Amino acid sequence: MTSFAEIRVRVQPRASADEVAGERAGSIVLRVTAPPVDGKANDAVRKLVAKKAGVPQKRVMVRGQSGRDKLVRVDGVEPAALRRALLD
Repeated sequence: MTSFAEIRVRVQPRASADEVAGERAGSIVLRVTAPPVDGKANDAVRKLVAKKAGVPQKRVMVRGQSGRDKLVRVDGVEPAALRRALLD
């Protein structure tokens, strides 16, 4: 059985730094420097989540191509461990 975690995130593109900005209304707020053009913000989200979770980027999938609210799935990580990695 493979473990995975899914989290809801709210993305703020064109920020001054790539960072986790806390939690708001049940979603984890991610700020990324990339613009919301041609999937660049989604790539930045994938990279940031992978770095924080300590997994390769290929294990991170982002759903919600055009909106700021997205669902991120990370394979090989337990849900509680992912929340800790992002929020601590």
